[in-house]
Amino acid sequence: MAVIFGPAGLGPVKTSAKILSQYNSHGLKACEIAFTYNCYIKPPETPLIREKAKELGIDLSIHAQYWVNLNAKEEEKREATKKRILQCCEIGELLEAKVVVFHPGYYTDNKEDSYQTIKKGVKEIMEEIKKRGWKIKIAPETMGKINVFGSMEEISRLAKETGCSFCIDFAHILARDKKIDYKKIENLFPQEEWHVHFSGIVYGEKGEKHHITTTKEAWKELLKNIPLKKNIRIINESPSMIDDSIEGLNIWKKMQF
Repeated sequence: MAVIFGPAGLGPVKTSAKILSQYNSHGLKACEIAFTYNCYIKPPETPLIREKAKELGIDLSIHAQYWVNLNAKEEEKREATKKRILQCCEIGELLEAKVVVFHPGYYTDNKEDSYQTIKKGVKEIMEEIKKRGWKIKIAPETMGKINVFGSMEEISRLAKETGCSFCIDFAHILARDKKIDYKKIENLFPQEEWHVHFSGIVYGEKGEKHHITTTKEAWKELLKNIPLKKNIRIINESPSMIDDSIEGLNIWKKMQF
C-alpha cells in the first residue's frame, strides 16, 4: 500500500517545473491541475510538465471545469459537458495523468432518472476514450451539497455499473451526511486504488459552504481510518493546500512508526 499527498493546483505553465520541484522537495508526490474555468494547458505545453512530473515521481490528475453538468435538461448542454470533459481527458492523456475528476451534475425531479442520464453520459465519454485509444480514466466526485448529484452511494454505483474511476471527497461526505462512516465507504469502494480529496470544510443543513484550512485533528481522524491495503492519492483543496498537504504527509509518517 502507498499513500501519497499533494495540492489541488499547479499554476501557470511557465512556472510548472519549478512548482513541481518545490512540491517534490517537501515529499509531495501528487498534484491535481485545476481546469476550473478552462483547459489552460495546451497540447504543445504538455511534454515539459509530463517529463518533470515523471522525473520526480509525481502523480498528476486533472479537475475538469466546475460548471459541467451531465444531467442538464438541454441536450446541447449535456453535449457541451461531454466535450469539455473529453478536452480535459485529451490534455490528461498527453500529461499521463491518472484521472480527470469532475462534478457529475444536478438532480432534476427524479433522482433515478438523474442517475440514468448521468450514467449514460459517463458511458458515452468512456466509449470515446476507448475509441481514441487513451488510458486516462474519468472520476465523478462525491459532492457536498444535498441538492447535487453525487452521494457516496451514487458514485459507488456509477463506478460499479460503468467501470469508471471515482473521487472520494471526505470533506464533501461530511458536509452532505454530517458524519463520515469509514467502514461504509470502504465497503462501497472495494477498488484497490482510491483518488481522494480532503480539506477542512464549513457546512450547514444543506451541505457544503466552503473549504477551510485542514486541522491536525481532521488529518489524524482521516489517516487512522483509511484502509491499509490500498493505494491512495490524497489531494488537499483547502485555501492553504500546500502547507496542509505537507502537514498531512508529516502526520502520516509519524503514524507509520
